[in-house]
Amino acid sequence: MKFHVLMVEDNEADVFLMELALDGVVPDLQLHVVTTGPDALDFLNRQTPYEDAPTPHLVLLDGSTPCMTAAEVLTHVREGWSDADLPVVVFSGSSSEADIQRALQAGANGYVTKPLGLEEYTQAVQDTLHTWYAYALTTHA
Repeated sequence: MKFHVLMVEDNEADVFLMELALDGVVPDLQLHVVTTGPDALDFLNRQTPYEDAPTPHLVLLDGSTPCMTAAEVLTHVREGWSDADLPVVVFSGSSSEADIQRALQAGANGYVTKPLGLEEYTQAVQDTLHTWYAYALTTHA
């Protein structure tokens, strides 16, 4: 089974770190990257230019997406998308309790404050992926 992950991130350095952290974590992982909240919704709804986009097994949503807040993206996913059970984990530079609560109340399945160190970042990404990969195996088997 290909494991499709949609990453919503506008910072190229964070995308690069994510790619490093994901390397070899789970078999057949395919990372898809969009840079804005509206692009994420277009990807999920297979709107132009994402008509051939696969249905992701997991969305990694930056806490500060351009054009829409993470909470707004989550609200659209939870209320307006056919797979409202899609796992969405917010990866954010903010450790603010208000930001965490806002994301969780909007429907995030998890919230990870981006660690500053490479080793800690890699571990946080890998822990998240292992959890949701195991979930995908049980729900899509």
